Amino acid sequence: MNPAEIDSSNLEIDPLGKFGTMGPTDVAIDPKTYRLKVTGKVGRPLSLSYDEILKYPSLTETVLLICPGFFANNGRWTGFNLKSLFGEAQIKKEAQFIDVVGASEKRVRIPLKEIEQKRIFLAYRVNGETLPQKHGFPLRLVYEDAYGSDWVKYVDEIVVL
Repeated sequence: MNPAEIDSSNLEIDPLGKFGTMGPTDVAIDPKTYRLKVTGKVGRPLSLSYDEILKYPSLTETVLLICPGFFANNGRWTGFNLKSLFGEAQIKKEAQFIDVVGASEKRVRIPLKEIEQKRIFLAYRVNGETLPQKHGFPLRLVYEDAYGSDWVKYVDEIVVL
């Protein structure tokens, strides 16, 4: 199944207990010492605590997570829009991409123009619950129309390129 070709608007929400998982599941991050960094082509680099992140305007979207051949889970993800960070970080005009970086240097590159066109955001809750450790606590990239391998878990840096 190609996520970009599926209409998931009529799918039921899968219970969190039935969600599959791939990649690392045991990265333990202390929310008291956690920092989300925004670096690269920005006028004002950021280093945000978990509590500061929770103060950004939240959004909740139903987005289908597909790991081909393994599972497909439709969930209600709650987090914040990346554009909120970009305004505060004063993203430079020449910037064209972002790298979202997580545990073990896992990263995905996203063209900035896609941020405007798709549901792409950082989630800290799923199906009304705090994002579980095995699903990427404290932050996981939600990336509409991308396979689960690009839904970076344990996000700790956004590099603007």
